Amino acid sequence: MSAVRRGVVSLLLAVTMFTVTPVPVTATVRADRRTARLAIVWLPTIGIALGAVAAAVLYAVHFLALGPIGDYLAATLAISLLAAATRCLHLDGLADTADGLGSRAAPARALEIMRRSDIGPFGVVTLLLLVIVQISALAQCMHLGWQFGMLAVIAAVVAGRIAVVVACSRHVPSARPDGFGALVAGSLSRLVGWSWSLVVLGLAWTGGNLLDKGIVTVAAVLAGLVAAAILRGLAVRRFGGVTGDVFGALVETTTTVVLVVLALGG
Repeated sequence: MSAVRRGVVSLLLAVTMFTVTPVPVTATVRADRRTARLAIVWLPTIGIALGAVAAAVLYAVHFLALGPIGDYLAATLAISLLAAATRCLHLDGLADTADGLGSRAAPARALEIMRRSDIGPFGVVTLLLLVIVQISALAQCMHLGWQFGMLAVIAAVVAGRIAVVVACSRHVPSARPDGFGALVAGSLSRLVGWSWSLVVLGLAWTGGNLLDKGIVTVAAVLAGLVAAAILRGLAVRRFGGVTGDVFGALVETTTTVVLVVLALGG
């Protein structure tokens, strides 16, 4: 496969795996490690697109002038759209990871629990609380200014995807010998994760400064990435490595922390 074709296929693979957007059948073929690795590299770009769509929802609802309830309605619709646009993939991973961590079982048993199709009590409670916190934090950001709310959701969504890129660095093992997590775990150099992290921090600083909130925006992104690093380390200690479910948990945890810091510090 030529470099150009592999790049296109990897982009389409990223789109079909991480969103509901239909893509050509050629992108759904079984990916090798190299193609899957490139799909992960594209993930923050997918995040930019998703964040922009969510921001557009915030913009549209804001100008309906619905009063105080409008901020909560806008935030609820934006978070709901993100869940629908990703087929609830990351939320499902969060719930499964919470069940695995909450079980306190041996690594093999915890991974078995995570692989079940049902969701246990830890997963349900974690999922419910996280969504409530995301909506509340984004609504507060909208209350501080609709432009700030739009910046907040874009920064949070992109940072969440970058957390996955970092988690695929070569020093992070896979917890399983099979599955998508095993295909991409340890496949990227640390330089890729650092590069994307610097990009999002630069964009956060630039966008935040336009609203006189550059410092808090950068601090929020940093806090989100630190939270992701802590969760990733916990997963490696408990499960022996990362999985696709852990990637989903990293996305949602990072997104939530960024929104909360912006809501409190904005």
